[in-house]
Amino acid sequence: MIKQDEVYKIGIFNKPHGIHGELSFTFTDDIFDRVECDYLVCMLDGILVPFYVEEYRFRSDSTALVKLEGVDSSERARMFTNVPVYFPLKFAQDAAVDGDVSWDFFVGFRVEDVNNGYIGDIVDVDTTTINTLFIIENDGEETLLPAQEEFIRGVDPEKKLITVELPDGLLDLDHAAPDEDE
Repeated sequence: MIKQDEVYKIGIFNKPHGIHGELSFTFTDDIFDRVECDYLVCMLDGILVPFYVEEYRFRSDSTALVKLEGVDSSERARMFTNVPVYFPLKFAQDAAVDGDVSWDFFVGFRVEDVNNGYIGDIVDVDTTTINTLFIIENDGEETLLPAQEEFIRGVDPEKKLITVELPDGLLDLDHAAPDEDE
């Protein structure tokens, strides 16, 4: 049985394409094209299920048409409409060491600073602004940390750990109260 901590979300199947079982796939990470892995994992009825990929072709830089093994009709493909798609971490780990994964790969990682120790666990990544932010949670407190490569000192995919060295005072900025004079 595949566990949630063994995969990370890379996209969603949208709807069937054509009559032969192809699916429109919107992805946030094209790791499936860059790493040797024959399957994708789908969340069906609360269970993570692997499906072998027969073939795929890109439509744009964020969409592809995917043909899954055993899905040979539009009716069968319809079962996958709006189904989240995950990728196995064990295949992505080599890419992570090479710095060749999306920021979403790091959701679930612990973050430790070389000077301050444990900061928290990454629960999400905000890529909506020009500066990507790790959303880190620790004891119910949320911290926003810039996902800047110059802060990252080490990544251990097996331990799901990111070691950072943050500039003095950066963690204090996130908890500072707004100045009332402004």
